[in-house]
Amino acid sequence: MMTPRWASLPRLAILLILLVLAPVAALAETAAFTMQKDLSKQAVGMWAADAPMDLSIFDPGYQNHQAPLATGGSGTIDLETWARIVRDNHAAFPDLRVEILMQIAEDDRVATYWRFSGTQRGAYLGQPASDRRAAWTGVQIDRFMGGKIAESWVVWDFYSLLQELKSKK
Repeated sequence: MMTPRWASLPRLAILLILLVLAPVAALAETAAFTMQKDLSKQAVGMWAADAPMDLSIFDPGYQNHQAPLATGGSGTIDLETWARIVRDNHAAFPDLRVEILMQIAEDDRVATYWRFSGTQRGAYLGQPASDRRAAWTGVQIDRFMGGKIAESWVVWDFYSLLQELKSKK
């Protein structure tokens, strides 16, 4: 039995709509990922010596999970504690630079691979000012909720940093 020509029109219309809407949906997803990547860059960038601290990009219930914590050990800290640690870092490394090496976004998360470098001019992590240059890397994974960073997981090369700060000039 042959299907009449008009019977295929609804399927054709649906196919055309999907062909038109698919790129629009992809553009919307790309825009969301771009916004999330920008906020993650801004959050990591706050560690830089000359960066402003704009805490409005974080959800009020923000949690930061670090291994190791910049204060020692590993665990979870709130936004206020995180901001204090960043300010302490600014005092210890007044010329700290932040370089974003790579970012990947998927669903509600952005992974950022970064490198920090600077000269230790103040006490940091129990180490007195050494006037030594140091560089270290890490990865931060941010989870977004309602357009803000709600949670971060951070792993960074604490031991290489300490080794550089303790090394002979």
